[in-house]
Amino acid sequence: MTVHDIARQLPEIAVLRDHCRSLAMLEAILSPEWEDRYHSFASDWSETEEMASMSNGSGDEYSIVFSPAGAYVRGFAHESAMSPYVEDGPWPGVLDEVPEVFRSCVEEPAFSDEDGMPVVTACLWRTVRDDAWRAGTIEFPEVSTGDPDGADYLFQLLADRSAEAFQRFAEDYYEVPVDLAAIRHVHALGPLTPEVVAALNPDLTLDDLARDIEQIGYPRG
Repeated sequence: MTVHDIARQLPEIAVLRDHCRSLAMLEAILSPEWEDRYHSFASDWSETEEMASMSNGSGDEYSIVFSPAGAYVRGFAHESAMSPYVEDGPWPGVLDEVPEVFRSCVEEPAFSDEDGMPVVTACLWRTVRDDAWRAGTIEFPEVSTGDPDGADYLFQLLADRSAEAFQRFAEDYYEVPVDLAAIRHVHALGPLTPEVVAALNPDLTLDDLARDIEQIGYPRG
């Protein structure tokens, strides 16, 4: 699976944005310590942009910028054969066709290393006028994993947006049972209640989440 396969599985921008907010909210409840979370969402990343992000703490990450122009997705799998550090630059085709409205994202310092090189192995975008997600024309290297750009691993919870998929991830990562009904409630952006929070983390209260709710832009009841 490559970024082209992921492009066919992603929903429209508004649905993806809501899903990213739900992932961030679920992890805020499961993991009070921000640095231990996989998924985050910054509703105030800039004056006009929001950003969803994933980091596994081992060098793999993605960032999704939601802006008035649409959405730009950057993923980096540090062990990918398409790492920019293999040939001292992004793999041919990954960034070449990104439209002008997203060039500032390509050049964004937060998505580059200290020398200004974009840290990316997979990239997608969708403008508000597009009817589908786009990715560049790429000749992928042959790898035994079948995941040359890391897209299958990086975006698995964006391609499979089911509550069951998140439950499998969370129970493996946090090593605790995770209530499926509560996941479904948050996936639907249902109002957070003390009962929902307690079902996911009995050691946390709704008041404890006030800052995260604001940062994520999770809808209040």
